[in-house]
Amino acid sequence: MLTHIGRSDLLMATLDTLRFDVAQELFEQGRLPNFARYLPANGWQRRHSPATFTYAAHHAFFAGFLPTHAGPEKHPRLFASSFGGSETTGEQTYVFPQATLPQALSAVGYHTICVGGTGFFNPDNALGRVLPELFDESHWSKSMSVVDRNSASHQVDCAVEGVEQQTDKRVFCFINFSAIHQPNWFFASERTAAGHSPADRTDNKHSHGEALIEIDRQIPRLLDCFRRRGSLFGMIFSDHGTAYGEQGYWGHRLAHPVVWEVPYAEIEW
Repeated sequence: MLTHIGRSDLLMATLDTLRFDVAQELFEQGRLPNFARYLPANGWQRRHSPATFTYAAHHAFFAGFLPTHAGPEKHPRLFASSFGGSETTGEQTYVFPQATLPQALSAVGYHTICVGGTGFFNPDNALGRVLPELFDESHWSKSMSVVDRNSASHQVDCAVEGVEQQTDKRVFCFINFSAIHQPNWFFASERTAAGHSPADRTDNKHSHGEALIEIDRQIPRLLDCFRRRGSLFGMIFSDHGTAYGEQGYWGHRLAHPVVWEVPYAEIEW
């Protein structure tokens, strides 16, 4: 990432609540054709999230603590807020004095854009303003939130418009895709693998995966926008997963492999 600072646009897209196992299964089934264009031959990289819910995870991400490699070895971080004693800051780590990446990039001439999705980006409350206020420009609406079946399309529309308006600056665009977060039952088809119908209004692994497929349908428009602008370094990953009854667990903000194991990918051109 260090070599891209100043010469490339940057993208960080969090696929909120996406489980690694669901993402990888859909990749192996060939049901993510657009993401697959940018993934290695073996699919998503399995990583461990630094937190189990959106708010905590994103604070870590913006400071440079992205999901870590699932193996026991240490890996240098892509970027990091400077602090003494860091054991994962290497020669190729982009280190900055500010507390967060969006603040650091704004200081070196980037225009930073936040396209919110889940409730922690809703500016109607004080908590929902904390993360967006790190950016030069931020957006959130009900149509981009968890309750809208077409949230991914609306979020991409917003991001593309914001990026295309910046004709004389490099851009750091952050998107928190909300579609996979509950409720996601309305993404299910009439006949699901679990035998449920949308009328059940019950989230499950099938509707979880169908929501990711909807994001896959929308992602080409976003990446095409950046391709027209030239060089890009992108990070696409989940902030945490969620449980659907495994060992009796439901939801997230809890310690379970389906919550802390997340997919990760990088895009570079």
